[in-house]
Amino acid sequence: MASSSPAPRPAPRKRKRARLLYEHRLSLYSFLVALPGLIVSIVLVWMQPWGLESRLALIVLELFAWWLLAMALQEQTTRPLQTLANVISALREEDYSFRARNAASDDVLGELSLEVNTLADMLSDEKIRTIEATALLQRVVDEIDAPLFAFDPASVLRLVNPAGEHLLLQPKARMLGRSATELNLQKCLAGENESLVELDLGDSQARWLLRRSSFRQHGVPHTLIVLSDVSRALREEERRAWQRLIRVLGHELSNSLAPIKSIAGSLNSRVAATPMDGDVRKDLQHGLEIIEARSASLHRFLEAYRQLAQMPAPVLREVVVSTLVARVASLETRVKVCVKPGPDLQFRADPDQLEQMLINLVRNAADAVLELSAAAVRHERSDTKPQMDFEGKVAVRWDFTEEDMTLVIEDNGPGLMNPANVFTPFYTTKPTGSGVGLVLSRQIAEAHGGRIEISNRNGSRGCLVKVVLPRTPSDTRHVHL
Repeated sequence: MASSSPAPRPAPRKRKRARLLYEHRLSLYSFLVALPGLIVSIVLVWMQPWGLESRLALIVLELFAWWLLAMALQEQTTRPLQTLANVISALREEDYSFRARNAASDDVLGELSLEVNTLADMLSDEKIRTIEATALLQRVVDEIDAPLFAFDPASVLRLVNPAGEHLLLQPKARMLGRSATELNLQKCLAGENESLVELDLGDSQARWLLRRSSFRQHGVPHTLIVLSDVSRALREEERRAWQRLIRVLGHELSNSLAPIKSIAGSLNSRVAATPMDGDVRKDLQHGLEIIEARSASLHRFLEAYRQLAQMPAPVLREVVVSTLVARVASLETRVKVCVKPGPDLQFRADPDQLEQMLINLVRNAADAVLELSAAAVRHERSDTKPQMDFEGKVAVRWDFTEEDMTLVIEDNGPGLMNPANVFTPFYTTKPTGSGVGLVLSRQIAEAHGGRIEISNRNGSRGCLVKVVLPRTPSDTRHVHL
């Protein structure tokens, strides 16, 4: 039978020795220092030929005097140390209003107090500089037009500036603590630095230059995202490229179309004067008329595109918004354009260019309404499809804020099938369209420092065009019409 070995005994725990407080040790050391003198004094008093009561009273008096001196010594030693401890505790709590008294350089304790006070002054100045630097940094971040976001290692948003709130159309309180995926900003964390990204933010067609860097906060790595809207710069570059292309093509094709049209007209005249079979003459004349008509049509087509390359700078004059809108609405006779009354407003702009822009936008809205109206008629005439009840509507309204004046054109047409291409030159969904109107309109708006936003209407059918033009108090004023 195997013998079991005894279990090892646990090591004896060392008892923590009771430690006297500093004040008690100081009193004990004072008693030990004065003890020989007290003994000698008591012996000498006891040897005197006095009465017992006198000797006992003198001994008690000596002991009381020793106790008072010991307490005074303890007080003079511990009170400055307690004061220094309070000052240091306040410094740890970032309260720099406390200072040690009796700070002087002529003794050791005074020198220690002086050093503590100097440290408190230095930390106080450092805190003030830190607060000022933090406030300046926060002000700079708030004033930056570029959206700024900071994410922690879990891709959770920890910092956003007002430009970021404006981009996502959400207040900071709702965004902080949410992930990049929930905010549709995952492309910013996954994309390459200094690259172009397109964010899935509703109908926004902006292109952003992504700048990403890293920093640490409380030892935790964070990712800083800065987005720069380069849409206008890219559009300007594209516009210059299109303008160069249009100038070259326009020049070459115009030089060819003019003689073709002239030759076709001359040949048509000679054919009419030349004796030949009637059917042959008819065919020749028909072919030459087609050549001449198509040449003229292509020439007009090129002239329309050449407007993109020949847009002059705006000539600013006083413009009354209500008068301008009413005049444009009266030019569209195919559908009724409803002008919703707005505030009386006058500001400086190029009235001719603005009128051309509004004509293009209202015409597009009317074309969309007529397109859907024609589809409704076809539905009504069909025996296999249900009837449609449709009434076309185009409405124009305007409003303003302290910074901007906004014009809105709405219609109840079919809406946008491909919003990403609405401003692409030469792109059109209309059989007789040229793809120039919207590009020209945006060029006019941007020449005035504004922008055009086009989107489908929320909750209803149709399209909404918003023209935002800047205004300043010095350049804009109310008028009473």
